[in-house]
Amino acid sequence: MINKLIFLFVTLFGIGKFKKIPGSVASLAATLFLFFLFHILKIPPNIILISVIVIFFISLFAVNIFIREMENKDPKEVVIDEFIGQSIPICLYEIAHQGTKETSQILTFYFIMFILFRIFDIVKPYPVSYYDKNFKNSFGVIMDDICAGLYVVAVLVLYMVITS
Repeated sequence: MINKLIFLFVTLFGIGKFKKIPGSVASLAATLFLFFLFHILKIPPNIILISVIVIFFISLFAVNIFIREMENKDPKEVVIDEFIGQSIPICLYEIAHQGTKETSQILTFYFIMFILFRIFDIVKPYPVSYYDKNFKNSFGVIMDDICAGLYVVAVLVLYMVITS
């Protein structure tokens, strides 16, 4: 029972079992899910950010259990890290831009954040690559995606500074 729950958690309810591009599918699912939470259910950004932090700590434990017996310590089916990494720029964007926004502006920024996150997660610039290569445990699995998410934040902040 516990192993089944851990499997569902780390694979985002089976999204990680997609044959092709499970990380991109998980990032897209996270983006759509967060849009739903923020703009349909109107859940405050701070509550969602706290939830993502809680998911991060649970993930450290769950991913460690899931990969314990595996030779590959960063299997493709583990996509909870994509959810966490994709959530960081979206949550921080929502916190920084509270108030009324045009839906087209929101969708544009969400699309940009999705694309940038996938680029940084695939290309793995330093320190993303450092965590990916040097930590063969749940910390490494998750931290490379957190760094990729923080790169997205840095690019968006730079864009906003330049354009304002």
